[in-house]
Amino acid sequence: MRIAILISGRGSNMRALLDAAKAPDFPADVALVLSNKPDAAGLQVAADAGFATAIVDHKVFGRDREAFERAMQAELEKARVELVCLAGFMRLLTPWFVSTWHNRLVNIHPSLLPAFKGLDTHQRALDAGVTEHGCTVHLVRPEMDTGPVLGQAKVTVAPGDDAARLAARVLEAEHLLYPRALEGYIRGLEDGGVTVEGDAVAGITPVLLDYGRTGPANR
Repeated sequence: MRIAILISGRGSNMRALLDAAKAPDFPADVALVLSNKPDAAGLQVAADAGFATAIVDHKVFGRDREAFERAMQAELEKARVELVCLAGFMRLLTPWFVSTWHNRLVNIHPSLLPAFKGLDTHQRALDAGVTEHGCTVHLVRPEMDTGPVLGQAKVTVAPGDDAARLAARVLEAEHLLYPRALEGYIRGLEDGGVTVEGDAVAGITPVLLDYGRTGPANR
């Protein structure tokens, strides 16, 4: 399956997906890495690794979000993309774009959804006193940080954690989770065994990882 990865910055989750895609048995080829920021560091990383890149600068379109997305859509169509992965893409998407890619638009969010939607998830988790935090791979819906879950990784909150230390461990878990959850979903799509009903994905088992305090207990 031909996939695109949308980024806005350094693209650390992009790197995890690019590395996974190099494996001969991974069920996807990265057809395009696209950024809304011309200076995104991840663009050079992708280009150096031999992947096609494109830039659609959102600033050119002012407040016309749909015009920006239609320009992105043109690039995706040109690259014959079949599924889109968001990897640190820092733009809210309109219902038009989300519906255009219904059930073919995947995101990773740094919390155990439905907890802590939005930004500053790590500090909010610490402020709430939770003992487990983590990340979620999910299909995108028009409402922010909602949609059927494809996988989650739990990270134990350690005594003395601050937001930076917790964020670093969650990011490591993201790099493990995203390729595995994406692979499972794509394989399910290809063999016809996946159906999406409401907020549930049937036909595959969501990936569940326990990253603990220091590393993965289940790879």
